[in-house]
Amino acid sequence: MPRKPHIVIFNPDQWRGDVLGHMGDPAAVTPNLDRAVREDSVSFRHAFCQNPVCTPSRCSFMTGWYPHTRGHRTMFYMLRPDEPMLLRSLKEEGWFVWWGGKNDVVPAQHGYENYCDVKYVPPNTAERPLIPNTHAADSWRGEPGSDTFYSFFAGRQEKDPAELHVYDTDWAYVEGAIELIRNPPADQPLCIYLPLSYPHPPYAVEDPWFSAIDRTSLPPRIAAPDDPVDEPSLLTGIRERQNMTGWSEERWTELRATYYGMCARVDEQFGMICQALRDAGIYDDTAIFLFSDHGDFTGDYGLVEKTQNTFEDCLTRVPFLVKPPAGVPVEPGIRDALVELIDFPATVEDLTGIEVRHTHFGRSLLPQIAGTATEHRDAVFCEGGRLHGERAAMELDSDQSTRHHYWPRTSLQRSEGPEHSKGIMCRTQEYKYVYRLYERNQLFDLRADPGERHNRIDDPSLATMKRDLQERTLRFLVETADNVPWDTDLRR
Repeated sequence: MPRKPHIVIFNPDQWRGDVLGHMGDPAAVTPNLDRAVREDSVSFRHAFCQNPVCTPSRCSFMTGWYPHTRGHRTMFYMLRPDEPMLLRSLKEEGWFVWWGGKNDVVPAQHGYENYCDVKYVPPNTAERPLIPNTHAADSWRGEPGSDTFYSFFAGRQEKDPAELHVYDTDWAYVEGAIELIRNPPADQPLCIYLPLSYPHPPYAVEDPWFSAIDRTSLPPRIAAPDDPVDEPSLLTGIRERQNMTGWSEERWTELRATYYGMCARVDEQFGMICQALRDAGIYDDTAIFLFSDHGDFTGDYGLVEKTQNTFEDCLTRVPFLVKPPAGVPVEPGIRDALVELIDFPATVEDLTGIEVRHTHFGRSLLPQIAGTATEHRDAVFCEGGRLHGERAAMELDSDQSTRHHYWPRTSLQRSEGPEHSKGIMCRTQEYKYVYRLYERNQLFDLRADPGERHNRIDDPSLATMKRDLQERTLRFLVETADNVPWDTDLRR
């Protein structure tokens, strides 16, 4: 292994951790990821994000901090200049950092020059214009008040017959990364950061991926709880406002299949990046990380999109795959250990030997990758929500009109009822405990109830387990409550 391996951070947005062929999903079309796990990579079955929406999760996995450590609990509080950030550390240590994709981690008012050498801008010409994304081109929505207005469902996406695929920003970023691999800077290791938009809704994808999904193989959809008292009020409120309770199972199937097609498209793009590395002769010298920032409801519980303070596995469990560079021990396959996205920066630090400059809470995955460790963590944690009166976390900067795609969720996030209650998840292999500040706590036996439909927080037979998980949550909060800077001050 060279002293400074090349690094690829392939970071699709909103990919559920169960939509993977090698994890046993019969409808998932992910041949490139499946091949990687057979040949040279490790995929983690139980990988979890630390917040179920974009910005807080990204701030977490770029620092190794939990969201509460510095208050990163909103889409409008990103990493400030005085805070650590993995890409900046790599740039300062000599990597050529190329960033192609969405942001959601660095404030626009501060720019990108400290974090990367290139913030790639996709070409958009008259000969090859970029298509507008499906947030802007939203004719799929139907009329206000219809059961499609907040559905995020667009379905099959039409493409120019002259193109192999639609020409959107994701494809442009992938093509830009491939061009860099073919023509890299001299004598400098690469760090390619690809935070793609797919499979983030709206649910839309072109052929061949739209038609590649066998609708009859989709796993059963998780139904809403029989009793609303078993779920957080935010979910009940969003379900009412999204207005999709009358959808037939056939309609849900098409929405879900489209999402699976979006994941299949991302798998194809991942394979293209890997092939470009092989063609350039640097695949063996490259560390590749693939993970998503959080998951997606995709019809489970009768919902689409995600929330900021509920912690269902479909939102918090994500794909997480690592291919180390040659010379680093690896036993390809699937690992069942509990891992967190904050383990990503710790693993990069361990692989590269870059200087660690702050206290963080990630743990290197290299022992897991080598197959020499059986356990990693006894529990994983995810958190979100806000305090009553905490205006800074209400996201008042966002569009507050009912026309806004996310109005069913964001309108409730501004409520001073219990809906946006601050909460924290403590999940083990067998149980999930959720403490909610302003409403009923939750406890699930994941062995008997993997769909998390039956809240057993008041079940006397689980009283000992509830106490143990409460104690574990308290210990976690004490251990990670703050971060003492490493640069000390002078005393006079």
